[in-house]
Amino acid sequence: MLVLKTLGAVQRRRRARPRRAAPTPEPTALSVGRATLIYAKPLQVEPEQWLKSVDVEEELLTGLAVINRVLQVQRIVAADPAAHGVTASQAVVMRVGTGLGEQVADGRWESALELSTATPRQRREAILSPQERLAAVLSGRDVILACEELTLRARSDIEAGRWREAAFQLDSALRCSVAELTAWAGQGDIDERISELQAATAKLAESAQTALLGGLSDQQVAAMTQTLERLEAALRARAAIARF
Repeated sequence: MLVLKTLGAVQRRRRARPRRAAPTPEPTALSVGRATLIYAKPLQVEPEQWLKSVDVEEELLTGLAVINRVLQVQRIVAADPAAHGVTASQAVVMRVGTGLGEQVADGRWESALELSTATPRQRREAILSPQERLAAVLSGRDVILACEELTLRARSDIEAGRWREAAFQLDSALRCSVAELTAWAGQGDIDERISELQAATAKLAESAQTALLGGLSDQQVAAMTQTLERLEAALRARAAIARF
């Protein structure tokens, strides 16, 4: 069960004519959303024993996946393309704990652990120093490729378990990357990476065609995940070349 609550809600003003702002305004208070994922079945072991053995990072990823599925449904039913999911880095605090039904539904617990707000993937990305590339793009020394946006969408779908959507996104990202990376042919190992992506294009096209009709097999899902990792590696290699 997922319980959502807004804390410290600020009353919204009705739209009115602009008014003069104070020269040194006070910071505007913001509301905070709280999402609590509650297991419907009782624990089969003592709460403290479960808490000592639980994989807290796995619980975090499970909770984020549930929240993002709800947000995806809201995005679609509201027809709001600007709506998006949430990541661990956006959380003020995250906890895994145990308690009685009424306690946890109200965001309380008997015993809990607080989690880091960065997942291993996010920590690895931080090591890559995206600030350097941001400076390169803003100064015109590097460019953002269309396939990079498509690749991010495919990654988002895969991490959320949206396998059919991921097949469509990855199919487009793969074909786009082969075309765009050609501009860096002959540099580093880009030629080898382009050939690798070209070899995967046919299989991904089959997966996308299968996704039109229904679900994908476990083998297709595994192949998609592996192909996405190779595509991401190729884009990182291309970005590294552009920095020098």
